Amino acid sequence: MQIKGLHHVSALTAKAAANYRFYTEVLGLRLIKKTVNQDDVTMYHLFYGDEIGNPGTELTFFEMPMAGQTREGVNSISATSLRVPNDKALDYWLQRFDEYDVNHGNITERAGRLTLAFTDFENQRLILVSDENNTGVAGGKPWDRSPVPAEYGIVGLGPVQLTVEDASLTAGVLTDLLGFRLKGSFPAFVAGQPDVLVFESGEGGSGSEVHVEERSDLPIERPGRGSVHHVAFRVDNEEELRQWVERVRQSQFSNSGFVDRHYFRSLYFREPNGILFELATDGPGFGTDESFEFLGESLALPPFLEDRRASIEAHLKPLDTVIR
Repeated sequence: MQIKGLHHVSALTAKAAANYRFYTEVLGLRLIKKTVNQDDVTMYHLFYGDEIGNPGTELTFFEMPMAGQTREGVNSISATSLRVPNDKALDYWLQRFDEYDVNHGNITERAGRLTLAFTDFENQRLILVSDENNTGVAGGKPWDRSPVPAEYGIVGLGPVQLTVEDASLTAGVLTDLLGFRLKGSFPAFVAGQPDVLVFESGEGGSGSEVHVEERSDLPIERPGRGSVHHVAFRVDNEEELRQWVERVRQSQFSNSGFVDRHYFRSLYFREPNGILFELATDGPGFGTDESFEFLGESLALPPFLEDRRASIEAHLKPLDTVIR
């Protein structure tokens, strides 16, 4: 049993159409699945990733039109990183962000890598991270129809940042339950706060890292549009996931048990600071109900929702995602 790295990050948006435009036209990701939240079929669930949505490249969004603005704070997934091929790519993205009027910071170093922080139109907190000297978990392959040149394109998820009240509680779950390793630390960006802890799993590298930031100067985050709902970690297959279900149960964490999401199998639980973790299998993948050529162009529903298609579509605002 080994966590292979990051699987996906799921966040909240209030505007699916604007979200689709930003993540495909500005960031150059591919929409690999347009479906619904299986726990609330009145909302879209959009999956973005590399050319085929490989595990570790997926950034997903639930649409909640009435979501309020996020009030940032602790006990949250406070930043999501996206990997780019090298340092030169960050210079390209600086120019692109200026061209598209994207709010961004300067190129700075985090955990030994150059990074570029930015936000989307709903203040979703994002960080581009260079793979210049990265080793470990491999990235994906940008879609060849992306508006961003492949040599600069996003190749997957990088380190996920957790901001918590008590880092020792989250660290204990990462290492003692999930088998992450403490790799090191780097200085906090806020004076007077502890160093940020860096954990890695599996083959290591930025595609497996979790950065844990302890803050004593913030309230508890109130999530809304622009916040992250959960982070998912990769497990190899269904057999191994069922072993994780038993391990988490024995650790006495309240959890979802085994969940079939059709495109992968999952387990959900909250760590002691209240952040929602998911363990998700690498397969079956997103080609189970669509050809890879047309991923994301139609509303895809898992078999157990297909008989409700007419009702589901009637409650969704049309979202044109056909590539022309």
